[in-house]
Amino acid sequence: MISEKAVLDTFMYHAIYIPEGVALPPFDIIYQPDLQIYVKDFGEQKGDVCYVAECEGKIIGAVWVRIMNDYGHVSDDMPSLAISLLPEYRNNGIGTALMKKMLSSLRELGYKGVSLSVQKQNYACSMYKKLGFKTIQEKDEEYIMVYSM
Repeated sequence: MISEKAVLDTFMYHAIYIPEGVALPPFDIIYQPDLQIYVKDFGEQKGDVCYVAECEGKIIGAVWVRIMNDYGHVSDDMPSLAISLLPEYRNNGIGTALMKKMLSSLRELGYKGVSLSVQKQNYACSMYKKLGFKTIQEKDEEYIMVYSM
């Protein structure tokens, strides 16, 4: 059985946007402090919520939120979102299904919104827009987006 920590470490790595033609970074990049805030001691903080997608008994994707001061931080009462799928399962609607489940859950939990940071070149930008995320801040290479419940 795979531990929760190993699952989130794996999907944290796959959540890192790597432009086409750029070499993948080493796996241990996820241990940098600015990335560890997404996964360290996950489940121990109020507001930690995670869902996974499985295919034939294998976890193929994860979406998780946490109230943290990350790249997509907007306020101390709004969780930040991270999502990733194993590369071979992308572009099949799985990410959208995970996102809809998370948004529904956050609404039921009484949150007013959820934020995220996404690289402008990331193909996932179109998914976020289709789901109703709005860009509230544009930086050189990324958007800060919010979904309002």
